[in-house]
Amino acid sequence: MEVLKVSAQSNPKSVAGALAAVLREYGEAEVQAVGAGAVNQGVKAIAIARGFVAPNGLDLICVPAFAEITIDGDERTAIKFIVGSR
Repeated sequence: MEVLKVSAQSNPKSVAGALAAVLREYGEAEVQAVGAGAVNQGVKAIAIARGFVAPNGLDLICVPAFAEITIDGDERTAIKFIVGSR
């Protein structure tokens, strides 16, 4: 599964375009975010991507979960969104 990493400075429309492309090719993707700002941008990107793929007949669903990731040798808790279609 393709993993897209989002930061608080990410442009939601750009992330949405990348997410839509991954969904069209693979059918599902994972969006990872660490911190409140990054989660905010990730949720916005998923909402925008939903509009991008709707004309292709895809109805997106999103399942949030926790993920333990390593950043610069430190263990961090991230929010991951598993995005797919119904």
